Amino acid sequence: MKIKIGTRSSRLALWQAYHIQALLKTADVDSELVLIETKGDQILDRSLSKIGSKGVFTQELEDQLRAGTIDIAVHSAKDLQSSLPDDLSIIAFTERERVNDVLVSHDKSLSLTSGREFVVGTSSTRRVAMLKHFCPHIKTVDMRGNLQTRLRKMEEGQCDALLLAFAGVHRMEYDELIAEYLPTQDFTPAVGQGSVAVEAASTLSLEKLELIRRLTNHEPTEACLKAERAFLRRLEGGCSIPVFGLATLQGEELTLTGGIVSLDGSELLREQFSGPLAEAGAIGHDLAESILAKGGGEILRAVRQNL
Repeated sequence: MKIKIGTRSSRLALWQAYHIQALLKTADVDSELVLIETKGDQILDRSLSKIGSKGVFTQELEDQLRAGTIDIAVHSAKDLQSSLPDDLSIIAFTERERVNDVLVSHDKSLSLTSGREFVVGTSSTRRVAMLKHFCPHIKTVDMRGNLQTRLRKMEEGQCDALLLAFAGVHRMEYDELIAEYLPTQDFTPAVGQGSVAVEAASTLSLEKLELIRRLTNHEPTEACLKAERAFLRRLEGGCSIPVFGLATLQGEELTLTGGIVSLDGSELLREQFSGPLAEAGAIGHDLAESILAKGGGEILRAVRQNL
């Protein structure tokens, strides 16, 4: 049996695909990488919100899943749209990396809490809005491209620092450039941040599905992301909507913190719901309903009108 793995071709995307390959190899399962370019890779002169929030980094891989030219597609879980078509599903989530956002710079003295003014590069609507809320003295510039491209732009002087997910920085071995770890109680990460998702079409054989899931899925992470994605799905959020969510486990109890922040940072709603692990999806849905009832719906409408 050979598994064909669809992946984007950036160094970080390849790291994720190699990671899945390594997990499959533990049971001597042979695999092959198929490199696919997505709209998000091709269009670098516009912000993600201007391209469109759904399928920017996934559509072309999903087309290949449907065509049967690949068996699975590998994504950063945070890049996946909140709702998938009926003929596609996520069959595994890998064990989660540390979830924090981090400030990356050659100047280790930089800190968002110092009051010092400097320029931060990011392509994330959520991070820009949170910076406006918590650190209004910080200026932001849109920074698209893979991690190496962004670092080059920083070195050219386009910004003083980058705001990135720890997982990508760590996987690319740039830990020495981390100037600050942002606390999750304030800078709650994007839904799914830190995990690699494995997607498949409904036509994938049951034998392959069960094998891939057994070798790559991490059940505690899967439970957390089930809650987070249910929250995001109810809010109809995409990667250009400033929604955040993080679930954690304590024994059989799951706690989900999630919310939304307005584009100008003036309003931030955050709630925390807990419940039995078995009710992960319901917890996410109920938290979203609470956020919507307390003004989240108005914030969402304003966000969509202005993106």
